[in-house]
Order: sequence, then C-alpha cells, then structure tokens
Amino acid sequence: MKVKDLMELVVKTADDKRAENIVVLDMEGISLVADYFMICHGNSEKQVQAIAKELKEIALENNVQVRRMEGYDHARWVLIDLGGVVAHVFHREERSYYNLEKLWGDAASVDVDSIVEPQQNI
Repeated sequence: MKVKDLMELVVKTADDKRAENIVVLDMEGISLVADYFMICHGNSEKQVQAIAKELKEIALENNVQVRRMEGYDHARWVLIDLGGVVAHVFHREERSYYNLEKLWGDAASVDVDSIVEPQQNI
C-alpha cells in the first residue's frame, strides 16, 4: 500500500470512530520517522482506545505492519507507528498540552476534509 493511501485510510478510520479535530501533517523532508503524522483526539479514555484499536485492526486487515503501539492502557496519548504514517490519538486534555501541531509548525497540513467528505456522500 502506498503511504498516501495508508494516510487516507488512517484518516477515514479515525473519522469513522468520531475522532475530533483530525489534522494530518506532511512530514516528508522534516522527519525521518514518517511521511505523515495524523493527530486527533477523543473526549474520553474509552473513545481514545476505540479509535486506536480500530486503527490497529484496519492496518492489520490491510496487511500493514503495526510497528509499535504505545500508551493504549492509559489512553491519554496513544501513538501507533504504521511505518510511513504515525497516528497520534490524544485525550482532549493531553492534546492541548502537547500541541504537536505547533511543535511541527514547519510541516504542511493535508486537507483532511477532501479525504473524509467524499466518504460521507456515499
């Protein structure tokens, strides 16, 4: 699977689980870790875990290796390393504290609406 397709799958999956304020940063040329960071949040520990669990399951269903998943038990900041895409699923309170969007302010944002809106018209 191409990295861009994986990023779109991650965004759609998070959106399906009602993740809030989904942001994708294009990290190519900025970070050696991944081409894309997907950042979102849930409003409760259960929602954070549901988003993270679904992302892991969808990745495995699509033969994408889950290299690492950290923070699931505490559900305050779950990091899912899918190779070219790293998903950051925050609890709402933690997201504003860590503010990854500002930390990686040099990265261009991907238009998430163009990814999720076509799915909603089906």
